[in-house]
Amino acid sequence: MSFVAANIKWIMLLSGALTCTMVYAAIAPQAALRSTFGETLEGAAADIVVRNWGALITLMGAMLIYGAFNPAVRSFALVVAGASKLVFIALVLSHGGRYLGQQAGIAIAIDLVWVVLFALYLLGARTAARA
Repeated sequence: MSFVAANIKWIMLLSGALTCTMVYAAIAPQAALRSTFGETLEGAAADIVVRNWGALITLMGAMLIYGAFNPAVRSFALVVAGASKLVFIALVLSHGGRYLGQQAGIAIAIDLVWVVLFALYLLGARTAARA
């Protein structure tokens, strides 16, 4: 756990930078859907929803980067981004193995690693605050 605490800034920077790559969905929604899920959605509403999804994920990444440099908001950033990643993982897994062979499968594996690291840091910070 001390390794995570000592390196949380770099963990957050790397996680934030990787998360920000989903700006791709805001720019090219159909291509992002195809690469992530192997499927597309049709219509103007689908483009709006997918672009918004990409923008929100990018904002999560930006929040992680901001939190890496600002310890006062670090825990908040980790909780919100971690919760967002857990929701994504749960939603993908709720479809069984349907999307695990796509990039979504890789994304949930990586996001799970981030969530574990975030949780270890938060538990360690909570324990240190109590002491």
